[in-house]
Amino acid sequence: MRARPEIGPVPQEIVRRLSPSGVLRAGINLSNFLLVSSRNPDGSPAGVSPDLARALADTLGLELRYVTYPSPGPLADAAAHDEWDVALVGAEPQRAETIAFTPAYAEIEATYLVPKGSGLHAIEDVDAPGVRIAVTDRTAYGLWLERNIRSASLVGTASFDDALSALVEGRADALAGLRSRLVSDQDAHPNTRILEGRFMAVQQAIGVPRAKAEILPYLEQYVAAARGSGFIADLIRHHGVEGLSVAGS
Repeated sequence: MRARPEIGPVPQEIVRRLSPSGVLRAGINLSNFLLVSSRNPDGSPAGVSPDLARALADTLGLELRYVTYPSPGPLADAAAHDEWDVALVGAEPQRAETIAFTPAYAEIEATYLVPKGSGLHAIEDVDAPGVRIAVTDRTAYGLWLERNIRSASLVGTASFDDALSALVEGRADALAGLRSRLVSDQDAHPNTRILEGRFMAVQQAIGVPRAKAEILPYLEQYVAAARGSGFIADLIRHHGVEGLSVAGS
């Protein structure tokens, strides 16, 4: 794997502003298996996002502590409560009200799973009157659907498994999700099929609380270096995750 990306000297006042304690608290969403794909022997998260946070802490000369959340909603809520210094999470306009985001370092396609005999054959077929879309509340793709769906209705659920049950039990006509997750669910439910294409791509980025937005230019440099040097691509290969790609590639 390539060495961690470098961005040159970072002013110490910026480092202190980001992490007054000298320990970088990195907010990590545990629900995305493409980004947190395993656990270390000590129980800490392992994967593309935790490794990127580790490399950032090393670049800044800081110790690292992971602050984990079961899903992205609580992580985003914590931005106003000084629970983390940086967060690795999908960038969405609703979250941007409290979080300042870098450009994305990686992206993940989102599409639909439908019953095999469904009359829905293309992405554009889904947003139609009478169509019910099952979606996990407060996910990046769910927030996108809330903003962009015009004619279909959303069946919001507390978890992805609940959304899948809504489709299987006939309470929804389509299931929204990350393509990689839908592939595994299609294998478990052979009477379903995945629509070609995508309705959006989740933009995985580094964020800071809005109160620390002045630090963002340095994190933007870091993300650009991580992408441009091949470091993100190396992390994806190292962890063997499929369905995650370097943003802008």
